[in-house]
Amino acid sequence: MSFQFSPDARNAALDAIEAAIGTAPKLQIRSGTLPDTTAEADAGNLLVEIDLPSDWLETAADGVKTIKGIWTGTGTAAAGGGTNAGHFRIKNNAGTITHVQGTITITDGGGDMELDNPNIAQNQSVTVTTFTLTAGGA
Repeated sequence: MSFQFSPDARNAALDAIEAAIGTAPKLQIRSGTLPDTTAEADAGNLLVEIDLPSDWLETAADGVKTIKGIWTGTGTAAAGGGTNAGHFRIKNNAGTITHVQGTITITDGGGDMELDNPNIAQNQSVTVTTFTLTAGGA
């Protein structure tokens, strides 16, 4: 049997995720295949690193927590002439602990995170268009 949670419990769990990760975390957009777990070492090349704002997600409502503000960064030298983003990792503000990871696609492509253009070149502006955490147990 699956557990079911009230809307208040789901919202509190989602807000606790943001609190546990902390303020001003780092978003790393990387090439290659997503590691199996957040405990594994980084995979692929770092294409973009964005210092997220202090308050980086909206307050959870109806079991959903969405991006707050605009998350934009610039392609690094490692991106070369254009490399497809394969996955993302959200780390603490020191960049040493991975707390969340997932897939990346273009906007409306169905990835865990969606970008305006996932083919990233050096000095290219990159904008996260969609990122949503959804609680289970509804």
